[in-house]
Amino acid sequence: MGPRRPGVLAALGVLLVMRAAAPAAAQTVEVAPVAGYGFGGDLFELATNHPLDIDGAPVFGGAVSVEMDNGLWFEALFTHQQADLDLSAGPYGPPGRIRAVVNHFLAGGRQDFGTGRARPFVTGLVGLTHYGAEGDDEIRFTLGAGGGVKVAVAPHLDLRVDGRVYTTFVDVDAAARCSGGCIVGLNVNVVWQADFTGGVVFVF
Repeated sequence: MGPRRPGVLAALGVLLVMRAAAPAAAQTVEVAPVAGYGFGGDLFELATNHPLDIDGAPVFGGAVSVEMDNGLWFEALFTHQQADLDLSAGPYGPPGRIRAVVNHFLAGGRQDFGTGRARPFVTGLVGLTHYGAEGDDEIRFTLGAGGGVKVAVAPHLDLRVDGRVYTTFVDVDAAARCSGGCIVGLNVNVVWQADFTGGVVFVF
């Protein structure tokens, strides 16, 4: 696994949000710091190359949303997970401690329903997942989907609670066999994760 720079991805995400928001300067923009818990430790195992007894880790991040039309929003999402893990050094060596991280950089759409104080919504997102440990990093394509509810508490302040499921494509292999015709076989290795978060939404 080669070294990568996840900060470049974060900068790219900011540029995408700014590009989407530029023609909609008069429209509503939401900024929502979020925190919660993420389930699924397979990416931590891939990052450390060790089997681990971990079900998940706390999640921190944020979403930026730009209103489009008829309850449809453009949304960009970043989430960060990290865990300090004890790895065995063998039958005689002391365990070593290592920090593993999982970052999601996603963008897509959010559809709100209703016009009342409480508004449920669904999201569909695509992007990249960065996972790594001790400078050993990988970046993979990811799909995300979720839903939740926003509750207005003040003219420019909402509360938001939602959950998401992520599908990260770790390995994709294709092979073709031809004998009077061709058959293409596709082997896809995916990792599933889920998180539940809540946060305050600042409305501009």
